Amino acid sequence: MIHPDHAIQLNRVKRIAGQVGGIKKMIEERRYCPDIINQISAAQTALRSLQAVVLQEHLKQCVVDAFEAGSQKERHIKIAELLELIRKI
Repeated sequence: MIHPDHAIQLNRVKRIAGQVGGIKKMIEERRYCPDIINQISAAQTALRSLQAVVLQEHLKQCVVDAFEAGSQKERHIKIAELLELIRKI
């Protein structure tokens, strides 16, 4: 099975890393708590958005491939995997 190329998501990851670095700097500078909380919220939103895109690609490629080419066992494995992912989300 070939996994999706998530290279296009690297810019999002870099922006999120920048946001987290900004949060660190805000804490080091003892900035106003609500400002820090707002930045944390923005980073969480960005992470959830990234998570949704990666999950979408997983469904469109990995899961579809498993269902089209895989055995009954592989389909059950994918379903169990998806259920576990949903629990974590």
